[in-house]
Amino acid sequence: MKQTVIDVLIYLFEHYIDDEIEFEVDQDRVKSELRDAGFDGIQISKAFDWLQDLAVANEETGPEITENVTSHRIYSVEEEAKLDAECRGFLHFLEEVEVLDATNREVVIDRIMALETDEIDIGQLKWIVLMVLFNRPGQEQAFVWMEDLVMDNMYGCVH
Repeated sequence: MKQTVIDVLIYLFEHYIDDEIEFEVDQDRVKSELRDAGFDGIQISKAFDWLQDLAVANEETGPEITENVTSHRIYSVEEEAKLDAECRGFLHFLEEVEVLDATNREVVIDRIMALETDEIDIGQLKWIVLMVLFNRPGQEQAFVWMEDLVMDNMYGCVH
């Protein structure tokens, strides 16, 4: 099975989200555990770089992007190649239900474009949105909503 950076990121998120782990301090231990789980060292390093860039994006993101309610995001050719119509529609839906604002949408798109993959599917997109929201201050309610959506899809909805 060919493993990608997104596979490493999803594994990290699934296994370490509830742990109070400091990735900077415990990075060697976490990398060792990832190698033991069967992930390639190069993909592990790229995943940690991706997470570091997400942290930097969070620090650099200035005030919330304001946009006119009638405005629409126009995707570049490269973005359209990586995000099919279903993924772009899902991002639009998340904005409509106010899970994502324009600033967070742009961080999500930036993190998607940073992945070394030709395209992502809707399941991977949901995980990326979840990771971005987890790392954004003040987005707890949106994170919980998105987490429920991801986990319901993963494990089935139990009522």
